[in-house]
Amino acid sequence: MVSLFNAGAPAPCPTPFNMAAHVLGRADAAPDKTALSILGPDGPGDCSFATLQAMVRGTGTGLLNAGLNPGDIVVMRLGNTVDFPVAYLGALAAGLVPVPTSPQLTEPEVAKILAELSPGAVLHDPDVATAPYHHTIPLDRLQAMRHAARCDWHMGDPDRLGYIVYTSGTSGKPRAVAHAHRAIWARQMMFDGWYGLTARDRLLHAGAFNWTFTLGTGLMDPWTAGATALIPAPGTDLSALPGLLSDHDATLVAAAPGVYRKILQGQDRLALPSLRHGLTAGEKLSRPLLEAWKAATGTELYEAYGMSECSTFISSSPAHPVNPDTLGRPQAGRKVAILPGGDSTVTDPLPHGSAGLIAVHRSDPGLMLGYLNDPENTAARFRGDWFLTGDLGAMGEDGEISYLGRDDDMMNAGGFRVSPLEVEAALAAHPGIEAVGVTDVEIKADTRIIVAFYTGPDPLDENALSDYASGRLARYKMPRAFVHLSELPSGANGKLSRRALRGLFPGPGTARD
Repeated sequence: MVSLFNAGAPAPCPTPFNMAAHVLGRADAAPDKTALSILGPDGPGDCSFATLQAMVRGTGTGLLNAGLNPGDIVVMRLGNTVDFPVAYLGALAAGLVPVPTSPQLTEPEVAKILAELSPGAVLHDPDVATAPYHHTIPLDRLQAMRHAARCDWHMGDPDRLGYIVYTSGTSGKPRAVAHAHRAIWARQMMFDGWYGLTARDRLLHAGAFNWTFTLGTGLMDPWTAGATALIPAPGTDLSALPGLLSDHDATLVAAAPGVYRKILQGQDRLALPSLRHGLTAGEKLSRPLLEAWKAATGTELYEAYGMSECSTFISSSPAHPVNPDTLGRPQAGRKVAILPGGDSTVTDPLPHGSAGLIAVHRSDPGLMLGYLNDPENTAARFRGDWFLTGDLGAMGEDGEISYLGRDDDMMNAGGFRVSPLEVEAALAAHPGIEAVGVTDVEIKADTRIIVAFYTGPDPLDENALSDYASGRLARYKMPRAFVHLSELPSGANGKLSRRALRGLFPGPGTARD
């Protein structure tokens, strides 16, 4: 048998369609139900579905009145506040194309994005770094738009461009991943295939408003299902999360593995009577962490695998027992296979148990339209009708997929995928560095950091290197340790061997916080 999982096709996305209208499709049926609670020390700040819809559609009107037209790109430089999802949905409601970006990006990084996209406007929180642009809408003006008359939903072809997210590319240049409005339709396959989500749930996401994991799993999906989203107020310490989960009757919790580890520090038992289970993604969940969570809470953690180009499409779920040694299985409605790796052109799936590239069929409604204005790199990610994830895996006869690492050198640090080439390019011009190689290193279970190895006449001051990097790289891309070597390891072809670099890391005591 070949390693092909094809459990039926999803229902076709309706047409005409609008992503924001779909997300808030249950608002009229339950206008007074709480859509969002912001959990802070002074009590929850609640927002009903009716209020949320009014703010979103008012923002849509305000953006159109600001001179933007359907199809225009809007870059979001907003902080960890409710302004982020309201502006995101408001832009989509009006037919604009929002681009959520990390608030950690530096001015030079933002300038590159603006030059590439030529957006109609930049939405800017003064506390978030940006680059000068001719049409910037400040936060106070954006907030005032909420009170405008409601815009009509901009309905259209579900395959039209809906939003753009940035991901680091293997070339070292971040890529603009273009998604259609229909991408939200595909996320319903996660409701049973990962979440076990219903309208009765209260889902607490431990991330910030302006993290794409929070935006999708913590906000868009609960609202689509008619459930309540719970988000800790900005600045909430992770040690407060167990209390928030208990006090606000959270039935589901979502976080990266590292957050669960911090929640459990010093805790043998957590009393969470309303919690059914937890959800996790971003990096591989270890068996010890899973077992510790189950022992402390009596609940499972269900893991998901995905990427910016296709969100999450492989997962464990309440419907299937958790196997901590695998990623889970493709969700019902997905078509996933294991193809030969390397430079192979073979499109036939490998036999069960064989190692190869995890691939998803181009018919998946959650798959990207492509890399914006980059047909060459888009084509390079496809082999026939299969999108190649770049991750290696093996599929068992039951559909469970084991993760076997990357087929390239992409790094995973704190749940973010980062290209080593981008970090190397940022450091290469530093005086005293002759050559530099970057990779991620596991310093303890569930914790990987980015480490820069460099050659030069003498070891350099780590604080100076860190300061230099901070002006050129977002915080999540920055090395947490710097190692001076007499020479960088290379393979038989003379190319840098990043795998060999990992063995040269002195140890966790040298890592920066």
